[in-house]
Amino acid sequence: MPTDCIRYQNSGYFSSLIVDYLDQKSSLNSLYNRFPTIENFEAQITEKAANYNQENRKLLVTALQKQYQNSTISEATENNILALEQANTFTITTGHQLNLFSGPLYFLYKIISTINLASELKTKYPKSNFVPIYWMATEDHDFEEINYFNFKGKKFRWNKESTGPVGRLSTDGLDAVFEVFANELSSSTNAQKIKELFQKSYLEHSNLAEATRFLANELFGHYGLVILDADSAELKLTFIPYIKDELENQTSFKEVAATIEKLNDYTIQVNPREINLFYIENNLRERIIFESGTYKVNHTNLSFSKEDLFRLAETNPEKFSPNVMLRPLYQEVLLPNLCYIGGGGEIAYWLELQSFFNAAKVSFPMLLIRNSVVLTTEKQIKKADALQLSWADLFSKQKDLVNNKTKALSEINLDLSNLKMQLNKQFEELYSIANQTDNSFIGALKAQEIKQIKGIDHLEKRLLKAQKRNLRDVLNRIIHLQNELFPNQSLQERQNNFSEFYEENGELLIQTLIEKLQPLEQRFEIVQL
Repeated sequence: MPTDCIRYQNSGYFSSLIVDYLDQKSSLNSLYNRFPTIENFEAQITEKAANYNQENRKLLVTALQKQYQNSTISEATENNILALEQANTFTITTGHQLNLFSGPLYFLYKIISTINLASELKTKYPKSNFVPIYWMATEDHDFEEINYFNFKGKKFRWNKESTGPVGRLSTDGLDAVFEVFANELSSSTNAQKIKELFQKSYLEHSNLAEATRFLANELFGHYGLVILDADSAELKLTFIPYIKDELENQTSFKEVAATIEKLNDYTIQVNPREINLFYIENNLRERIIFESGTYKVNHTNLSFSKEDLFRLAETNPEKFSPNVMLRPLYQEVLLPNLCYIGGGGEIAYWLELQSFFNAAKVSFPMLLIRNSVVLTTEKQIKKADALQLSWADLFSKQKDLVNNKTKALSEINLDLSNLKMQLNKQFEELYSIANQTDNSFIGALKAQEIKQIKGIDHLEKRLLKAQKRNLRDVLNRIIHLQNELFPNQSLQERQNNFSEFYEENGELLIQTLIEKLQPLEQRFEIVQL
């Protein structure tokens, strides 16, 4: 089976906006700063060094040391945190929700893309330091999106009420999830490690942010990953001027709305609100809205004058939480960041933000699509070889795959397009005769042509259906293999949890991914375990 990978543009899993971005279509040039190539990082480093508020470094390091104070920290991570105080240190950042037990597989791919890019940049630009950052989405409140994970076709859900930022959510109740999950695992050494990892992450930490930090640190601390929780009063001191601007001038709404007007040919990922800030407390995260000269917190009785709300921003910036439109600005103000790594949906909304960053006078980072991967085994590859399947076949829609392989495997020609061409030529002659004799026959001829073409189409479908019956066994094997690699006819990375592969492969899973993934290649990687 060929080992060459599938370009993202040819995979069928990316929007037209992302395909055009990857193709560097000139009409999109105004939506981003620099395209992510290894050579373009030189100019990005120079720009960020000049634009970044160096005073934020000490604040950042102090906050990180505080967040890690109860963690066992690797030497690589500790060195990376300390390096952030130096003016020649920059970050490569990815962000992700606090999905239960990491959620889908692409949690791993985001972080590994970040780690590997930081390493690649250090080789290319040895005079600078590059720190991989995992920005935990601790301020999100969409609990229903993160309260489960899948394992071998079963869903393990955490049933709990949540109204505030998820990072502050108590881990109470996860012992019940652990009990059910543990019963599904084998007695192997790797399975025992998974049990221990879940137990130590979620049953020995009091909130979801601490649990997720422990989990990510256990998996990636050895590679120097730095995990950041930006839901912090100290860190939000850096964002106070931008909070005030958002409240008073709604700059993000004006700039992003103008950009969206240029994207009429595409589906818009996120639409801005007039004020893109939430008010948060432990059990509350609600939008701030402006009505009749007063600032109000949606669905509550809280209201503020402009003076009172500005005073609150000065004294308690942790009460303000940026939404999806404003969080990228907070990230880039806080971090000496060069590149953001995300999935197609994330990069699509980042592409709405360049003009807003320009207005805020903050450097816009390079935008990189994270690595995407299909994990496979030697046995599956041998099956594909025996079935004469390429990766292009396996990436295709299942209906197309079955139809195409039926035609390819059939001993008779199921393509009746030649007959249709002959029929068209015959009717062309009939139209010519009708035009020379009586035009009133044109309508009858057209109806007859349509009827006969439909008859051939119907015959073609019946032949195809008959051949599918004849080839049932081999087609079922093809479908079964594709379903293994693309569960629910979707990407494996969006369905499966890492534990399913860790149970079989242990630490080799992450070691192999670190070795194989090349973030700047922008293609699906096929990784054999």
